[in-house]
Amino acid sequence: MSYTFESQLEEAVISVAGLTSYIQLLLEHDEVLRQVWVVGEVSSLNHHPKGVFLTLQDPETKAEIKCVVWNSQLSRLAQLPVQGEQIVVLGSIRLYPQRGQYQLTIWQVLPAGEGLLALRLRQLRDRLEAEGLFDLERKRTLPAHPQTIAVVTSPTAAAWGDIQKTLKRRYPGLFVLFSPATVQGEQAPVSIVKAIDRVERDGRAEVLVLTRGGGAVEELACFNDERVVRAVAECSIPVITGIGHQRDETLTDLVADACAHTPTAAAELVIPDLAVVYDEHRQRIETLQAVVEQQLDLAGDRYYSLSSRLGRLRLDREIQREIEFLNWKKQQLIQVTQQRSQKARQHCHLLAQKLASLDPHAVLKRGYAVVRQENGAIARSAAQLAPGQELLIQLSQGKIKVKVIKNRV
Repeated sequence: MSYTFESQLEEAVISVAGLTSYIQLLLEHDEVLRQVWVVGEVSSLNHHPKGVFLTLQDPETKAEIKCVVWNSQLSRLAQLPVQGEQIVVLGSIRLYPQRGQYQLTIWQVLPAGEGLLALRLRQLRDRLEAEGLFDLERKRTLPAHPQTIAVVTSPTAAAWGDIQKTLKRRYPGLFVLFSPATVQGEQAPVSIVKAIDRVERDGRAEVLVLTRGGGAVEELACFNDERVVRAVAECSIPVITGIGHQRDETLTDLVADACAHTPTAAAELVIPDLAVVYDEHRQRIETLQAVVEQQLDLAGDRYYSLSSRLGRLRLDREIQREIEFLNWKKQQLIQVTQQRSQKARQHCHLLAQKLASLDPHAVLKRGYAVVRQENGAIARSAAQLAPGQELLIQLSQGKIKVKVIKNRV
């Protein structure tokens, strides 16, 4: 019996290393412990050349767990652990056989409570902004005078009453489509998305107003829900938000085409005040009339100026025609004078030739002579002369006196 007990004992007993290895196998291969979120308060913190060693403690039970963040992981943390702060960490369980201790190897550190919500909101905002959902280029222009608008809000909210009063006062006769939705609580995101979808499927609205009154930050959480933000971004018509008060700004406000900080302001933004529109229209008419009158005066002055210029232009043309006529007459007179002068010169030349031919001196130059009697009469016949009668013979050059010796007839 003793032998059997000792034998069984030897078979059942394992070494410290074996037990530690078994525990390590259980801890490090457990699906839950391989990636586990743990919340606690940093009770101690020590910076080491290899990383940061800290202790997470449960404030109520004082339970503790040793943790480590290796240097290679520090730059990837959303925030660094600080002693005394409550944080949420993501990590895995590791066991060290030499010491028989386990610790949590941390991959990520987030703030606990409201800080965690704020971090998640910031991460969502950064992701949506990286997609370009908040870009100004995506903003659509609101219709100047919409005839049909849609309102998405709670039917029991004061915001719905404020919007109705504002629309009726500013734009009587406007057609309003009301698409009710829950705007607070866990069911609000789904309800708002469905309300927007109803408006799009209806197809009559030209612009959509998404609104609710002010409240605590957690009451406006549905307007930071990614589903609501994407529904507004993908809406086929422009969207105006009027959520909360002046201090409130949600992701839905950032993605909307226009944002007003109150429901009343959203109603004022979506449609103009008809009274103001009438006054502006009247002022434009008066301005247009003044411009037309000014242009008519300018046109009248220009007409008078052109008429005067036209009159002067006609007189100038008459004068020009007279000058051209006189020049033509002048040319004709010059031509006639030149022709007549040419004829006169030719006639004078002929007369000069005839005169030259009749000149006695010219005859004498040809070898002829003129015989004159003593009384100067020209002797034209030998019968007129008597022997012994003296005669004067005129040659081309000089004169000679001769006496008739014998007369032959």
